[in-house]
Amino acid sequence: MNEIQVMTTASLGDTSYLLVSGDEAALVDPQRDSWGLVASCTDRGVRIRYVLETHVHNDYVSGALEVRAATGATVAGPARAPYAFDHLAMAEDDEIAFGDVTVRAMETPGHTAEHTSYLVFDGAGEAPTAVFTGGSLLVGNAGRTDLAGDDHTEELARAQFRTLRRLALLPDATRVLPTHGAGSSCAAGPVSAHRTTTVGAERRTNPTLATQDEEEFVSGRLSGLAPYPAYYHYMAPINRSGPSVLGGPPTLRPLTPAVVEGLAGGGAQIVDGHDRRTFAAAHLPGSICDELDDRFASMVGEVVPFGTRLVLVLPEPAGDAAHEAMLQLLRIGYENAAGYLAGGTDAWAAAGRPLRSFPTADASELAGRTAGKQVLDVRPERPEGGIPGTLAVPLAELPRRLGELPRDRETWTLCESGRRATIAASLLDRAGIPVRAVIRGGVRDLMTHV
Repeated sequence: MNEIQVMTTASLGDTSYLLVSGDEAALVDPQRDSWGLVASCTDRGVRIRYVLETHVHNDYVSGALEVRAATGATVAGPARAPYAFDHLAMAEDDEIAFGDVTVRAMETPGHTAEHTSYLVFDGAGEAPTAVFTGGSLLVGNAGRTDLAGDDHTEELARAQFRTLRRLALLPDATRVLPTHGAGSSCAAGPVSAHRTTTVGAERRTNPTLATQDEEEFVSGRLSGLAPYPAYYHYMAPINRSGPSVLGGPPTLRPLTPAVVEGLAGGGAQIVDGHDRRTFAAAHLPGSICDELDDRFASMVGEVVPFGTRLVLVLPEPAGDAAHEAMLQLLRIGYENAAGYLAGGTDAWAAAGRPLRSFPTADASELAGRTAGKQVLDVRPERPEGGIPGTLAVPLAELPRRLGELPRDRETWTLCESGRRATIAASLLDRAGIPVRAVIRGGVRDLMTHV
């Protein structure tokens, strides 16, 4: 019996797949922390024969080598991907077989130059039952084509146009199993909350397939793209060379206030995972607020330079929080974490060290009263415009643009929900700029009062 297990990593908006046939399997586009899945397969008596990569990932560190080290699986990937490690190169129409299924490579450049999709054939069937589309055809959209740089964007957009039309020729019932989905910056705009679809459904509803003119398609691909996180620049080189094999999740060690103080003095960045109100009321000097939820690591990737030494301040239970934070950070290559502050801010204060705070507000307190106030809008994009007179700086750009902000008056930070506004406020507070964070509500709540 054949089955496809769908595994979503909500923090990155990505999905991995386990294709099982009998007691053998192939794992498609695995995350780095696939150790639990490997153990589950072992417990079920399922052997992972192959790890399939659709493309060289720009948004996370691949788990292919972790899985190979644990299981002996063969890593298979696009023939045009310049991987520096041993792998099975899959060109157009190349096949692998295991159990009762055959998987056939289909070169689908566009999202990246080497991008390859994989058709799944059950038994002796002549029509594919599924296709792993990676970053080509998504649910309601397609993968962006600008990740290789401006010099290649138009060329890849034209390749994506041809790729999508080729995929649209597959039978209506073919399951479409993309890697990127809702929450992924690899998508070229909004995508459906659904993780999987069918070719027939996409042909009827996906606007990228409705556009029959190549020039119109390319123009649409080249405009209106939201910025992608800065850490993306490091992912592809790591994945091409082959990330280090960890063999399991590392354990973060508890640190004393004295050690944390020394690390911070040596250039480490303190990241606080408490909720926004708790952070605003009391936090370590120089620390950044990043609530420990599904978006924790992606927010770190927006504002903390890649490779920076990290120290964490975590909510209780700190051990569980440290495990979750470390897994998320490992997925995007932030491996340089020294540990977490044992006892949190209470231990810091008990050791006689100072804490900082800044005032907060709800959006209702700002409604109709923005005149004369310095308001900073840190949303990544402004689909409906913004409030007149406000300064718009996307959060990802803020660390290098702090010099544009006045230091002689208070700045109100604003986004859509308060999440980014609080991170921005912590960056201003770290820089010694007077700040008030709008931690509840945001721009849309204020637009009716403009």
